[in-house]
Amino acid sequence: MNMTSILDRFLEPVTQILPPDTARQIVDLRLDAQLQARLDALAEKANQGTLMPEEREEYAEYVEGLDLIAIFKMKARAALRRQAS
Repeated sequence: MNMTSILDRFLEPVTQILPPDTARQIVDLRLDAQLQARLDALAEKANQGTLMPEEREEYAEYVEGLDLIAIFKMKARAALRRQAS
């Protein structure tokens, strides 16, 4: 089982009790402009194959964080759908 699947299962009980307003705030989460610009710059360098080792590590940390946020957003959307039913 990969880390995404584990986190998905781990977070399921949390999203079962998520209030609608909180779920909507999670769905609407966005990176701030400075962080997005840094991520875009690292992604461009990664696509060009020019990342330095410390940049590669930084980029990997961003990707892991974004994966976690994506799981939270998926769970929040599911919670909103359940609450609307």
